[in-house]
Amino acid sequence: MTEKYQSREQRRKAMEDERNARKGSKKKSSKKGLFKKIFLSALIIGLVGLLTGIGTFAYYVQSTPPLDETLLKVPVPSKVYGMDGELAAEIGGHEAREYVDADDIPELVKDAFLATEDVRFYEHSGVDYRRLGGAVLANVTRGFGAEGGSTITQQLVKLSFLSTDKTLKRKAQEFYLAYQLESRFTKDEILEMYLNRIYFSNYAYGISNAANNYYGKSLDELELHEAAMLAGLPQSPNSYNPVTNPENAEKRRNIVLSLMVKHGKISQEEADEAKAIPVDSTLTDDVEKTNYSNKYNAFIDRVIEEISDQLGDVDPQSDGLEIYTTLDVNAQEEVEHILSDESGIPHLDNEDYQAGIALIDTQSGEIRAIGGGRNHMKTGTNYATDIKVQPASAIKPILDYAPAIEYLDWSTYHQINDEPYKYSSGTELNNWDNKHKGYLSMRQHLADSRNIPALKALQEVGLDRARDFAVKLGIPLEEEINEAYAIGGFTNGVSPLQMAGAYSSFGSGGVYTEPYAVTKVVFQDGTSVNLTKESEAVMKDSTAFMITDMLKTSVRSGLATAANVPGLNIAGKSGTTNFSKDTINEFGIPNGGVPSTWFAGYTPSYTAAVWTGFRRTGEDNYLRPINGVDQDQYLSRIIFKQLMENISTSSEDKADFPVPNSVVRVPIEKGSNPPLKASEFTPSDQVTNEYFVKGTEPTEVSKEYDKLPAPTGFTAEYDEEANVINLNWEYPEDRREGVTFAIRVAVNEGSPQPLTETKDLGLVVESPDPGATFKFELIAVQDDNNENRSDAASQTVTIPEAVEEEEEEIPEIPTPPGDGEEEPPGDGEEPPGDGDEEPPGDGEEPPGDGEEPPGDGEEPPGDDEETDGASTQGNTNRNGQGQRGNNNDSEDND
Repeated sequence: MTEKYQSREQRRKAMEDERNARKGSKKKSSKKGLFKKIFLSALIIGLVGLLTGIGTFAYYVQSTPPLDETLLKVPVPSKVYGMDGELAAEIGGHEAREYVDADDIPELVKDAFLATEDVRFYEHSGVDYRRLGGAVLANVTRGFGAEGGSTITQQLVKLSFLSTDKTLKRKAQEFYLAYQLESRFTKDEILEMYLNRIYFSNYAYGISNAANNYYGKSLDELELHEAAMLAGLPQSPNSYNPVTNPENAEKRRNIVLSLMVKHGKISQEEADEAKAIPVDSTLTDDVEKTNYSNKYNAFIDRVIEEISDQLGDVDPQSDGLEIYTTLDVNAQEEVEHILSDESGIPHLDNEDYQAGIALIDTQSGEIRAIGGGRNHMKTGTNYATDIKVQPASAIKPILDYAPAIEYLDWSTYHQINDEPYKYSSGTELNNWDNKHKGYLSMRQHLADSRNIPALKALQEVGLDRARDFAVKLGIPLEEEINEAYAIGGFTNGVSPLQMAGAYSSFGSGGVYTEPYAVTKVVFQDGTSVNLTKESEAVMKDSTAFMITDMLKTSVRSGLATAANVPGLNIAGKSGTTNFSKDTINEFGIPNGGVPSTWFAGYTPSYTAAVWTGFRRTGEDNYLRPINGVDQDQYLSRIIFKQLMENISTSSEDKADFPVPNSVVRVPIEKGSNPPLKASEFTPSDQVTNEYFVKGTEPTEVSKEYDKLPAPTGFTAEYDEEANVINLNWEYPEDRREGVTFAIRVAVNEGSPQPLTETKDLGLVVESPDPGATFKFELIAVQDDNNENRSDAASQTVTIPEAVEEEEEEIPEIPTPPGDGEEEPPGDGEEPPGDGDEEPPGDGEEPPGDGEEPPGDGEEPPGDDEETDGASTQGNTNRNGQGQRGNNNDSEDND
């Protein structure tokens, strides 16, 4: 029935309402359609994702290794290969640990591990999805692998069958094997296998060994705080080791105690009491290692440590790994021999005396050998890698002088005043000999290990820049250091391996590589991981070379000569630590006794750092002062020398360090400040060759030893009446000091020969040969530098020929009869003349025949010359005045 409207307006309104109603219906319909499409799309994507996930899981699982039950309980030893790829040692085996049954593990120990590692262990079927969800969230927010969600079952699977790669494939295989494991073994059996397999650092594998290793106790003797400490170790064994890192270990133990409270294993009161006990208070005094290897124990220490730190849940004792290392078997055996009593080195007869050696490849940072200490099998400390000792003066190249070159462009000649000085705090600083040497070069101060110049260098660079520089070289420093660090006064100290790594960066041209022992690990499933370290340029090559050149001086002529090996280019620095006054008084340490010494040095092939000292402070535990008998404080240098001497056998080992293009070598006149180039007249003993960063070298030449001026007014006159030649000359009065005049003479155009030397301004040459021509050459010579000679002044003089008198004929007088014959005149009386001396050339031996020639018995100069020249030279040397002793040696002063 057609609806009737009373007005046109009502009809229009009704039609509008009808249109609006139709539009609303269409909107609702479109919304429902869109939701349906989204739902169907999500469902399809989900199904595709699920199918893809199932397919991927199945693909990953098909290559899962079989669940070999023997691998869960029987440890498989790992093989260690040297740098040559040959088998060097094995780690682990059946004897590596003591296996303990689940019934013999106290509930206290189980509770500590379950609260920490897997609190719902008895509730899940191998995988804890609630924990896994939290781990997934952490991985999304902080990156894949940021947090693990593995149960104890999964950890056991991973330790026994899989690699440590954090990949989806390994995780899928881990899930699959975890379910298989749960279906074959009870929960107690799985927990038993896990606690007997995990690594606890300090060479302890398995919970029973760990209890005995750290506390000298059986499991049922452990206290709450001890069980909590052990339960905290597996997450990062070396980081939480109470022997080497007690602060970290105590924090981790307290976290375990808090987790035990949270999960109802202990009360808060019990936790608080346990937390109040210092973590190292009940550690055994003699922590012994397990017998994990029969060879190269100290090196294997480092191998296990690197694998544990970098791969986490891997047990080299039982995982059957193939471990490829940087070990040089010959060098390792040499190191072990040197530390033994058979080496010939005068090791101390003291059971607390110890030594540590770290030997690495200078260019690559690869560890070639480690000397962990004397009698290393009996100690839990590796003295090459574990100790933290003040580096003393061995730190000066790293913290003081290298930063000064790097940031301030100091040269090896840079002058520093060694003078009475104080720290910024006002505390006085002294040198080792309590003396001061004034201005000397940085090279000389480093070679003589002066303390005050080292501090001044650190202050010039600034503590922050110096600290950052040293950290780049692997030296572990706090965020804030003080001025005492300039001479090695560290708070925590360094190990020989860290020092070797830092020094090697100088020998490699400024490139640092953290020392490492393991290059690759191959797992039982055939997968492998590369563990080589990346190298990094940490300084300019000019800095590295200039430090090296100065350290070569230290070894060749400084305080470190005991480490020098002829034929090797060794750069190095020694260091000596000191006792505190309280320690000296407590133990009666004699004057000059010290706790330890260092030597760190390198060639282009090898870098070694050696420490000698004692494992604890005691009454007789000191290195005796150097004297004619005791060499204790030289032991680190002697060890270094013997090691380098015996391992450096190739021509490459004897090579020198290459000179980079970034430096220039300049002959500098000693004592000049600022530096001046030596002139051609600077005495050779006053010249030092120093290196400068290119572009900073001096250009000005010293005038201290300018060429001497030539004598002036030189005359040579013959005095006929006195029969002498008078030589005279002039010379500036202000230049006469330290100058000698040398005269040479040539007779009758012969070769010039030395005549004499004098300090005077004249010379008389007596009795020259008649008719001879004399050419005199006169030069000024500097007394302390024979090479600084003036130009020559010369004069020639000819001696007149002698006039022969005619003999007067005397008439013959008849002889009276009966008288005897008389002596004719000229035979029986003196001839005309002085009457009291014989004429020259008659009554005495001719010069050069009857007496020793000039030159103290040597052959006279000019043997092949004319007789007149030789005669003149002889008369001149015997009778000439103004001579300075017998200076007419046969050596040519030219």
